[in-house]
Amino acid sequence: MAKTKKQNQANEFDQTIAASVSFFEKNQKKILYGVSACLIVIIAALLIHQFYITPRNQRAKEAIFQAEQLFQSANYEKALEGDETNMGFLTVADKFGGTKVGNLAHLYAGLCYEKLGKYEEAVDQLESFSDKGDEMISPAALGALGNCYAQLGQNDKAAETLLKAAKKADNNTLSPTFLIQAGQLFEALDKKDRALDCYEQVKEKYQQSFEYSNIDKYIEHLQK
Repeated sequence: MAKTKKQNQANEFDQTIAASVSFFEKNQKKILYGVSACLIVIIAALLIHQFYITPRNQRAKEAIFQAEQLFQSANYEKALEGDETNMGFLTVADKFGGTKVGNLAHLYAGLCYEKLGKYEEAVDQLESFSDKGDEMISPAALGALGNCYAQLGQNDKAAETLLKAAKKADNNTLSPTFLIQAGQLFEALDKKDRALDCYEQVKEKYQQSFEYSNIDKYIEHLQK
């Protein structure tokens, strides 16, 4: 009985192998074509990265350098527009879209517009900046966007954006500032409970921050 069972299992295995071989023989060209297509896609991706993306990123870094220097010296108009020999942030963002530097150029451009008091243009650029999940630059970009919304009178949107920035940063450097700004906007909106929550977060979570030493004043002001 056991022997018969083993023979049946062996026969089933042989049939399975035979079916697989038959399937491969019938579809050999399709299978090999599919494998070749996958290899071609992988090789193409590697070649694009090596011979196009990497050099393009390097050219973008070289292009943005002078604009960064102008930004550091507070020459925001020229940093945006560039001149006869150097690209500004707007050109870098347009010409090198899809690169890390092109993405960063949107952030710089937004900050330049903010400094120049052109808040609608600043919002356009800051909204074009792609969040990279880092602890400082992306939260700072969100914070700047929130402040621009506030300058445009969009206080609800501004406060919510600043809360997102504080949560994303979650550090003693940026989060307390964004939370206090959000709290002040909520106060202006007569949403005192939400403002108090912002201030209490600073008191409970960011005791090593500069803002911590003054946070009781904000809390006491609301509790009067």
